[in-house]
Amino acid sequence: MSEIDYGRPPRGGWAKLVSELYVTDIERSRAFWQGLLGFTVAYQRPEEKFVYLEHAEGAQLMLCQRDGSFETGAMEPPYGRGVMLQLYLSSIGEIEARLEAAGWPLYGGPREIWRRWGDREGGKREIFVQDPDGYLVMLAEDLGERPISAG
Repeated sequence: MSEIDYGRPPRGGWAKLVSELYVTDIERSRAFWQGLLGFTVAYQRPEEKFVYLEHAEGAQLMLCQRDGSFETGAMEPPYGRGVMLQLYLSSIGEIEARLEAAGWPLYGGPREIWRRWGDREGGKREIFVQDPDGYLVMLAEDLGERPISAG
């Protein structure tokens, strides 16, 4: 019998805000977040079907298999209605390729979009995907900034 590696605190320290997603099947969700989106396990509590994930670019996320605790209302797929998780990365190309290779459908994109930030615009290249329980995730890479165009 092998010993379980429970992990350690996140390498980058504790984020100030971390989402915890209640999932139907912890292993299926781990496969999506780790295998397709590139997260790694910081620590886990297998007996509670809980895992704390971190991404090399600083994002953190908790997954917990549903057991009825802390559910403030009915849970019906797709979960997370009205919530979009945003993951900003230096490049989304590798993840996009993994999603395509796995046959995982995009919810939207890819698209290039420029949004006003005060006196300038910031650009992003974005794709949207749903995890196994329907949580919507936007993956975006920075395209830089530019002055507001006249017109």
